Amino acid sequence: MHRTSLALRFVVPAVWLGLIIGISFLEAPLKFQAPGITIELGLGIGRLVFFAMNITALVLAVLLTVAMIRPRASKLQWRLLLALWVVLLTEVLLIRPPLNARTDALLAGQDTAGSLWHYLYIAADGTLFVLLIIFVVVTARKLFPAAAHGAQPADPVAVEAVDARIV
Repeated sequence: MHRTSLALRFVVPAVWLGLIIGISFLEAPLKFQAPGITIELGLGIGRLVFFAMNITALVLAVLLTVAMIRPRASKLQWRLLLALWVVLLTEVLLIRPPLNARTDALLAGQDTAGSLWHYLYIAADGTLFVLLIIFVVVTARKLFPAAAHGAQPADPVAVEAVDARIV
């Protein structure tokens, strides 16, 4: 369990980071540029995709939280995890409902003005992105301490000599 937890502390935030890159930074802006995608269709697809992404992010956050228990994580990792939870719950509970209401209004044919909520969601995803990068780097430094302290790679001649003896 010890090794699994340590591995999950690295892999889970990396997967979550990939989810944000793939959905928020690539799919969301590009879908409206595809031929034949209307605003209504794009909004409907976006609502489904972001709902699924939020559910997946919540599952990943729970998994990461469980992985932090044993062996005990550093205070910095716990602070980063708390910040991730705060931003994620802000997205899901405070930002998404007004975005969904605006989507409903647009799909019902109402003409609505631009929305600050989209910019808040983008800012929240950008914050998650930065926090996840920091979390991955902090975890990598704990997993690979020699690389974090500038250790030099092994002498290639010595490695070659050891390899020759093994063969």
